[in-house]
Amino acid sequence: MEGDFSLGSKTEPNYMPMHAEQILAAPHGFVWKLNAGHGLMRVSGSDVAENGYSWSRFWLLDIAPVARAGGDADHARSAFGRYVVEAVFWTPAALLSGDNIRWDSIDESTVRVTLTHGELEQAVDLTIAADGKLTKVVFQRWSDENKDKLFRRQPFGGYLSEYKNFGGFRLPTRIEAGNFFETDNYFAFFKVTVINIRFPTLSRD
Repeated sequence: MEGDFSLGSKTEPNYMPMHAEQILAAPHGFVWKLNAGHGLMRVSGSDVAENGYSWSRFWLLDIAPVARAGGDADHARSAFGRYVVEAVFWTPAALLSGDNIRWDSIDESTVRVTLTHGELEQAVDLTIAADGKLTKVVFQRWSDENKDKLFRRQPFGGYLSEYKNFGGFRLPTRIEAGNFFETDNYFAFFKVTVINIRFPTLSRD
């Protein structure tokens, strides 16, 4: 994926051009490797989660740490929400009906999927257009991205568009997402276009 990424705020977004690659394996975890900015403002690092453990590590010029978090239950719960919602629109087969997945109808254009993994649970609301395309996702994310810097449930979501075919799936390639979704405080710090999606293939050996 590539696009614009911000470590700033709604009033001072200071977007940086970015490129990232991700391995997504819901419900078990994900790895997201980022390179953003340029020159003396080059930021790199990763977000990682695996079965209840997670971290975020980002550096300026590969030397100075600019973000370090993780290794606790709050961060793991927040990371779980992220990769569940991303599975909704990038690896939808991971959310086929099963013992740990529940689907509920909300109204004529909205459904809710709830995924449980161990002690973690996340519900995501999906808005579906008349042609069947997923256009919007919103969920209550466990996050400390607020003025009090305290972990609590708060709205996070995004808009999806520009669908393309990958491995038999028709998936959105344009994502705009951020905290406090659909409120006056909404800030889309993540605006990306997906360049390619690859699915693993089973060996016949």
